[in-house]
Amino acid sequence: MKDYHINIFYSEEDDGYIADIPDLKYCSAFGSTEEEALREVLKAKTAWLEAAKAEAKPIPEPKYRPAIYQLVS
Repeated sequence: MKDYHINIFYSEEDDGYIADIPDLKYCSAFGSTEEEALREVLKAKTAWLEAAKAEAKPIPEPKYRPAIYQLVS
């Protein structure tokens, strides 16, 4: 089974790291380090999926994949 893609990036505005899961609308988290942001977004993912199941809402399949660029010499 595929898992959901997670983006992690530094936000100067927030002075920390943001992690988000593009396939799960509004599923994101903050951390002072990349590792903390990842831990927090994994908790958010669990909560998101549990809430969707409890409310009988559709759960999207993991589809998002970042563009991969190849350098041509």
